Parts: sequence; structure tokens; C-alpha cells
Amino acid sequence: MNYIGIDLGTSSVKLILMDEKGTILNSVTREYPLSFPHPGWSEQNPYDWYDNSVAGIKDLLEGQDKSKVAGISFGGQMHGLVVLDENDEVIRPAILWNDGRTTKECEYLNGVVGKDKLTEYTANIAFAGFTAPKILWMKENEPDNFKKIKKIMLPKDYLAYRLTGVFCTDVSDASGMLLFDVKNRCWSEKMLDICGINKDMMAEIFESHEKVGTVKADIAAELGISEQTIVAAGAGDNAAAAVGTGTVGDGMCNISLGTSGTIFISSKDFGVDNNNALHSFAHADGHYHLMGCMLSAASCNKWWMDGVIETKDYAKEQSGITDDKLGNNHVFYLPYLMGERSPHNNPAARATFTGMTMDTNREDMTQAVLEGVAFAIRDSFEVAKSLGIQITETKICGGGAKSPLWCKIMANVLNIKVNMLQSEEGPSMGGAMLAMVANGEYSDVEAAARAIVHIKSSIEPDKRIAARYEEKYQQFKSIYPAMKPVFDIITK
Repeated sequence: MNYIGIDLGTSSVKLILMDEKGTILNSVTREYPLSFPHPGWSEQNPYDWYDNSVAGIKDLLEGQDKSKVAGISFGGQMHGLVVLDENDEVIRPAILWNDGRTTKECEYLNGVVGKDKLTEYTANIAFAGFTAPKILWMKENEPDNFKKIKKIMLPKDYLAYRLTGVFCTDVSDASGMLLFDVKNRCWSEKMLDICGINKDMMAEIFESHEKVGTVKADIAAELGISEQTIVAAGAGDNAAAAVGTGTVGDGMCNISLGTSGTIFISSKDFGVDNNNALHSFAHADGHYHLMGCMLSAASCNKWWMDGVIETKDYAKEQSGITDDKLGNNHVFYLPYLMGERSPHNNPAARATFTGMTMDTNREDMTQAVLEGVAFAIRDSFEVAKSLGIQITETKICGGGAKSPLWCKIMANVLNIKVNMLQSEEGPSMGGAMLAMVANGEYSDVEAAARAIVHIKSSIEPDKRIAARYEEKYQQFKSIYPAMKPVFDIITK
């Protein structure tokens, strides 16, 4: 049988068709607009997600045996606030994960309600991108819209709702709302009260690999697939990518270089970083994970290449960055184009280049962008190490992972082995695997990962390069504290 995995991203939706053995039969990507109505704001129209996903499924199944489609599931951009009225109409554009408008609300939650209470209720503190602060912002700034709310959901769950009619979410995605009791895998009544909402507005909670329903008859007919096609709950994009990279079970690590960047550490047991620099979330494998998330990763490289130096030939720009230059760059880049989450939790942080001289060239700047993202990932990596977590190797995925140079930089900045995958489809692959488990192809998520995920090649750190990067990282981590007062001034 065949399975559809849908990766509902920030700039596009990517869909794959995969058989039960993990063979990719087809893939389709469809882009949709992203709007920035004010500096630091980020919104999207949920109707665009649905329309492009349905059109994408039609394209995906062109020339395929549609009768063999047995299941659909998702990986989706996390934290976005999607609100529907009593007629199931979208009330306002979705406020996205990388939106920074909720500084005041986060200060209230962290400072007045208190970080200790938030950690007790949800295992996390308030970050600007999380869903609960957005609800409070809407309550304060759009009271008429707030009064219309009948359903609150996350981006991928809007797709599931439209496909099945079931108002659902999964534990991994719900973990990023600051409304979910992660340890006990249920809604936090205390947080719902704080936000002025009730449980009737919240979706039914499923494990990521559970069936939530089947495709509605009219949609099944439109797509040419069976009404018995199951839909699994799916997962937040990072948890879905972790499934797709085999980062399940205990003590596994994955780095994702997508629009955002994450370091994801799976665990059998629930745990919380006492400083709340890392997120503590439920995992799609039925257990838990710790995650550090930076808001701009591969998007930094895209911004630099497409927007600043205006080229699409990424490989050519990186071709002159040879091993002797790694760890010897005098230019540093802070990758905070949309503010920053882990570990700084500062929406006012901004991207900077530091250290340019008259001999600085385009290549140095390109190298600095790649290194700045790697150094920022290491910031979260160091937090994990401080908790006694020993990581000796990691998988890597996302658009940035297609750059051999960036993978080499990452291996040497972190001084660990980096494993590249045979099939790197990220959240879409994880979504298809979750649908397989829901349909009984595999007994659990770990069994699916063992059967489907395979390592293609690995990069070991070079002792000389890693030593040079160690010195550079110590310099890099002094830049943000020095710049923070400036960010506070220029973003007022």
C-alpha cells in the first residue's frame, strides 16, 4: 500500500507518496504567500494551505494507482494560531511561529504568572512564537475577533479537520502551544483559564501515530481515493522530521537546517531543562524530547544568497570555502533575522555581521552566515551538555543539509559525527511513516524507523578544524551579550 506525507511548511507545502517499504514514488511542492503586515509580524492564510495541499495531492497522484493510497498524515509548522468561528470560517490570518508581536504577553506570562508556574503547568515558559501569548494578544488587541472564537487549532490540524471533519491535534504539536500539560499529555486547565478560553475550543488530543478518522466522502471523490483512506494525527514539523530521520527511542539526536534550525534529542523519559533554554515536548514516538530552536537557519543563507548578493547558485558561492579557511574566518554573523528563541528567548535580537575589514570579501561573508547558524545551534548543544546529556553523533536534515560544506562546518563546530541520510525527506517522510503505523504496517514508530531510515554517509570532525572552531565559538558567544543592549535600543 502507499502513503501520503504532507509537510506543511512556512513557504510551501511538500507532499510525498511512499510505499510501505519507504520507497519514494513521487513528490510535489507548491508554494504559497507569507505576509509581514508589520515589522516582526508573520501571517498566512489557512485557506492557502488547504487549497495547495489538495491541489498537491492531485498532482502527486497523477499517473499513480490511486486505489493503493491507504493513509495520509502530516508534519506541520508549529505554534501557529488558527481560529475558526461558529461557521468554521477562518476569523483572521494565522499568526505564525516566527511572529514576534507578543513581547508584552510573554513578559506577563513569564513575569507575572511566573516561569515556575508555567513550567509546572506546561513544562515550558513563554516564547514569542508560542500559541498562548498570541491568544492573549488577540484578546487584548482584537477583542471582537476574540469573541468569535469557537475553535483554536494548529496549522496541520486545520488540514486534518478539513479532510476528515475531526477536530484533532497530536501531543507533539500541542506541546508547543503553552496550553498543554506535557508530562501528563493533556490540556492544562490552568493555562486555558489564564488565556480566557475553555476546553470546548480545544481539539481532541491523539498520539501522533493514531488514526483520527478517514477522508470525507466528497474529498475522497475529488481526489479519486478511497473513503476508507485513514488520516493519522501527525506531528509538529520537528517531531515529524525526527521520525523521518529515525531520531526515536532514547538518546538520539537530529539537527534540522530548515527555515528554522533545531537540535532535537529524543528521550524515553520526561525531563525539563531547569533554565528553560530548551523546550520539553512530547515526542511523536509516544515518549518525550528536548529541543533547542533557532528562528532563522537555512533562511539566513536564502536571505543572503537570494536577497542580498542576488544569486541562486549556492554551490558556486560555497565552492571556494576550502578546509584551510574553516575556523579561520575573521567575520562573525549573528543569525537573528526574526529575533531568537533558544537559548536567548529575545524577539528583539537582530542579525549582525561583525569583524569586517578592508580585505573582507563576499566569500568571507557567505562563510560567516553558514558558521553563524552552526554556532547558534551549538548554543543549544551546550545547554544539553550542561544537563549531562552526552551526544557523540547526530543525523542532519532540512534544506541546509544538502550542502556538504555546511554539514562539514556543523561536524567541526559541534565536534561530533554528522550522519547524512539515504532518503532525506524530513517532515513529509515522517508524516507518511506515522500513517503507516496508524494503518498497522508497523507495530510502532521505532519499528518503522528501523525498517525505513538508513544512513548514506557520515562526516567525522577534523581535529585541527574542530580546534580552530572551538576558539572561534568562544569569541562568537561573547557577541550577543555585548549587542543585547543595542538591540533593546534599536527595536523600541
